[in-house]
Amino acid sequence: MASMSHSSIALGGASASASDYLRSSANGVTGVSLRALGRRTMVTATTRSSNNLYVTSRLKKGKKFDHPWPANPDPNVKGGVLSYLSEFKPLGNAQKPVTLDFERPLVELEKKIVDVRKMAEETGLDFTEQIITLETKYRQALKDLYTHLTPIQRVNIARHPNRPTFLDHIHNITDKFMELHGDRAGYDDPAIVTGIGTIDGKRYMFIGHQKGRNTKENIMRNFGMPTPHGYRKALRMMYYADHHGFPIVTFIDTPGAYADLKSEEKGQGEAIANNLRTMFGLKVPILSIVIGEGGSGGALAIGCANKMLMLENAVFYVASPEACAAILWQTSKAAPEAAEKLRITSKELVNLNVADGIIPEPLGGAHADPSWTSQQIKIAINENMNEFGKMSGEELLKHRMAKYRKIGVFIEGEPVEPEKKINMKRRDAVASTSRNLEGEVEKLREQILKAKEASPESEVELSSEVLNEMIEKLKSDIDEEYTKAAKAMGLEERLAATREEFSKANAEEHLMHPVLIERIEKLKEEFNARLSEAPNYESVKAKLDMLKDFSRAKAASEAASVKKEINKRFQEAVERPEVREKVEAVKAEVASSGASSFEELSDELKEKVLKTKREVEAEMAVVLKSMGLELEAVKPNLKEVVAESPNENIQEKLEKLNREINEKIEEVVRTPEIKSMVELLKVETAKASRMPDQGSQKIEALEMQIKQKIADALSMSGLQEKQEELEKELAAARELAGEESDESVKDDDDEDGSGSGRSEIINPSFA
Repeated sequence: MASMSHSSIALGGASASASDYLRSSANGVTGVSLRALGRRTMVTATTRSSNNLYVTSRLKKGKKFDHPWPANPDPNVKGGVLSYLSEFKPLGNAQKPVTLDFERPLVELEKKIVDVRKMAEETGLDFTEQIITLETKYRQALKDLYTHLTPIQRVNIARHPNRPTFLDHIHNITDKFMELHGDRAGYDDPAIVTGIGTIDGKRYMFIGHQKGRNTKENIMRNFGMPTPHGYRKALRMMYYADHHGFPIVTFIDTPGAYADLKSEEKGQGEAIANNLRTMFGLKVPILSIVIGEGGSGGALAIGCANKMLMLENAVFYVASPEACAAILWQTSKAAPEAAEKLRITSKELVNLNVADGIIPEPLGGAHADPSWTSQQIKIAINENMNEFGKMSGEELLKHRMAKYRKIGVFIEGEPVEPEKKINMKRRDAVASTSRNLEGEVEKLREQILKAKEASPESEVELSSEVLNEMIEKLKSDIDEEYTKAAKAMGLEERLAATREEFSKANAEEHLMHPVLIERIEKLKEEFNARLSEAPNYESVKAKLDMLKDFSRAKAASEAASVKKEINKRFQEAVERPEVREKVEAVKAEVASSGASSFEELSDELKEKVLKTKREVEAEMAVVLKSMGLELEAVKPNLKEVVAESPNENIQEKLEKLNREINEKIEEVVRTPEIKSMVELLKVETAKASRMPDQGSQKIEALEMQIKQKIADALSMSGLQEKQEELEKELAAARELAGEESDESVKDDDDEDGSGSGRSEIINPSFA
């Protein structure tokens, strides 16, 4: 390949010094300057002659470097022209909205507002009042929700995918910012970002965890989990800031340090420990701000500051709620309870002196208004740095040491209150109690079986006593289980607030507000729907089944006892001489008449039979009244009538109609209108029990309204016609003394003697 004469550097003989070869052509050495070489295209060729050795070189052609800034950059761009070098670029597309589980009611309201506005645009009608009402309701719901957040809900907000990151806040609060890279050991961890920036003309060293705004960025940033190289980069910048006197501001937002094998091999623990030791010796102010979640040592490695501030919905913990729940309860479903026990929210940490202040967030979280949140952070930085600016280096060190020395209180030599004692074997005690309860249940079941076989009176009474005791134990245990489940689901605060409102409304004279009734119903539905997610669901289910079985057994036992007592007293009443003589005399007259049916008797004898029947019914009424019961009417046993009827399908029709009636009643009772009326009736009944002279008219009016509503619903369902048809079929089979019964078609009593157990409202008559 031919050489270019002006691009070669002639090397002299072997006696030439190295400095001669580095001189430029301006000093008289053959060749061209290095600056000129850089602008020429060169080729490589070697030729050998007898006197001189010539060496030439050629630069390799490559693609022209594509600079990250535009051709004509704006010199006044925020952060300077070099900000174009930053990897943190504005997102091309807006982030997709993400709705958390507890925010779904708000989304429904938003959808309603959008639908009404769309309807107004399409129809041209004026829906201004409806839109204003919905917007007011939405704002109130948003305020109620975000002012009563549970710890696990704050954790979810702190982890929100659209929550502003460290660099989002930096670009909002700084006048200029220059990112600094590298740990000077060959690595640059993108999970920790460092740089120098100015706020109102004052220079600061900013260090913070950086999460991604989308999946691609999260992978690049390792989801905000630093490796040892990131902590060593932060350490280098701390030394730099300490040397030049720059205050340090750190932003914490990490689930924890990256805990893979390679990070451990590179010295993850040593890097964190070195940062902790160094930060306690820096003589410049250090301010830490938790903007998201601060997990374990990964957060503490840049968090040993003179003050630590937290955003309102940020969390700071030694272990995540999910990890804590998995360790203590062997299931991550107990994370809500773990979040409450860990006390990781900003308010709780300020009370514990771990955090020193709370930076407010807008309703809806920081992602609802990132710019406003950043300005609140800027205000907090300026206020605290003005305070630190009055301290010397030694005073800052003492201030930092005092902050951590005051965390935690130790009391020695004083007795501990019983309620504050911690039972280290509580789980064993709970398991033992559960086993004891199961043993008592099995023992009681055996007693019930024996009582059913032998059924002596003494054993039945003993079983009733034991049943009552066992039911009370089960109710107490179920209440505790429900409390645990509510805590695990994060519903404890809402449940307590609703209970307090209910008690307050119950204590006052006025009726309960329908909004409160609706809120109670929604809370019940949410609790029942989410109960299966609770870690103690299986225990709750088993105890509820046991309670149901024993309640049925108790009801059956009580019904049998009442029935036996009624029969005993009725027999005593009938065996009285005057009654017995009348009955025997009527029987003798009927027998001597030779009639085979009631219709064949003479009118006089019929009147005697009916009169005797009424006297017996009167005796029965007296017996029932003495037991606190009331006799409404004496009605025939339709099952016996059906059994004697030649029509074999009547029994099946009777049962089918009874099922349809019960299903319809259940459907009506579940409607919001009837529910609210029943709740009002309960409240009025409770008030009347305290003040018997008041409220009786309201109770009667409510009862009549409820019965009328149910009767109207049943009459409109077509069941009345079915009943009338069935009564016509039964009329031919009735061979009863007296007038025909207008009995509504229903079961005489349940097989277990406990009643329907489905509703507190009596089935109304169709008549």
